[in-house]
Amino acid sequence: MVISNAIQGMAKWCEAVTGVEGSSGYIVLLVCTIIGYIWINDGFQINGSTSKQAAEEEEEEEEPEPLRNFTIKQLRHFDGTADDNSDEEKKVYLSVGGTVFDVSKGREFYGPGGPYEVFAGRECGAALATMSFDEELLDDPSHCDTLGVGDKSQLDDWLEKFEHYRCYPIKGKLVPDAKLPSSDRIISMEELAKYDGMNQEKPTGENAGYGTLPIYLGALDKVFDVSFGGVHMYGKDGPYNRFAGKDASRALALMSFDVKDVENTDISDLDEKKVKVLKDWVTSFEEKKGYPVVGKMDKKL
Repeated sequence: MVISNAIQGMAKWCEAVTGVEGSSGYIVLLVCTIIGYIWINDGFQINGSTSKQAAEEEEEEEEPEPLRNFTIKQLRHFDGTADDNSDEEKKVYLSVGGTVFDVSKGREFYGPGGPYEVFAGRECGAALATMSFDEELLDDPSHCDTLGVGDKSQLDDWLEKFEHYRCYPIKGKLVPDAKLPSSDRIISMEELAKYDGMNQEKPTGENAGYGTLPIYLGALDKVFDVSFGGVHMYGKDGPYNRFAGKDASRALALMSFDVKDVENTDISDLDEKKVKVLKDWVTSFEEKKGYPVVGKMDKKL
């Protein structure tokens, strides 16, 4: 009723202003046309850009995550299925010749129910190059080294397609379990300090094939390589970088950033509650984060 009265009032006003009977219909038609144009183009423009465009540009300007390293087990997590804890769909990653791509934009191909779902969360370079779904060709980048000339060319074509045609983001590198250092080797404090996350050079030598140089962190008697998923936290400018390259046992147990706790490796005076906190950190590193154990510290607990 109110809307009807408003329309009738507008009609009388338009006819009074224009002196033309029935001119209100044209005015209403013009208003509807303008509203329709705005709706189709996703809203009013602000400074030459729609709100949708502004949001997309802001998203594109976000800094990409630093490259990380993946273990075989870590990569398997990103298979596009529902997360057990949140029920949200996990991202879809796959590795081609050791290079890990986020192919979530191609979920209809690589996600659950897709024709290539078997490749989700796995190394599949040799399988793609030979157009095979053979399980024996999955999860081992070394299969790419034994490809023939023709298949190697196909592998290069897939890499080109993923990176430059499909523009799938590169997330890091897959490091085979056989290339990881032994968890039984003894690491001195001097050796530990070399892997403090500050060196951002391209990995070479014994670390060739890594996405980023190792970042070590000691807890209890174990040394973890936190470059396998923790670069943004423990790498350069990360909030926990002060723990990188150190035996952080005491600092973790006390949940402390104090320099005197970071530099002090003695935990003999801690009570059971604090020791439990430390053990919980170690359990989280091993089971939740999946950081590989790359050695142990020569210390008595």
